[in-house]
Amino acid sequence: MGSHMNIDYDKFPKQGLWLHKRTKVCFNFDSEKIIMGTIIRDDMEDPWLGLIILDDGRVVRTTECMHSPQ
Repeated sequence: MGSHMNIDYDKFPKQGLWLHKRTKVCFNFDSEKIIMGTIIRDDMEDPWLGLIILDDGRVVRTTECMHSPQ
C-alpha cells in the first residue's frame, strides 16, 4: 500500500486529452493482433500513469503495449 501527494479523496492528477478516447492496442510489436480499448487514465503530472481498459475487460498500463487512436 502506498500514497502519493497528487492523489487523495478529492484530488487527482491533471488528465490529458487522451482520457476517454478509443484506441487500438497491440502487444510485442504484433500489429496483426489488434484489440480495441478506452483510455481511462492519462496523467499529465506526477505520477504520470496511463491506463487502458481493453474491450475484453483487462486493464493495461500504456507502457505495457503499443496504442494509437482509432
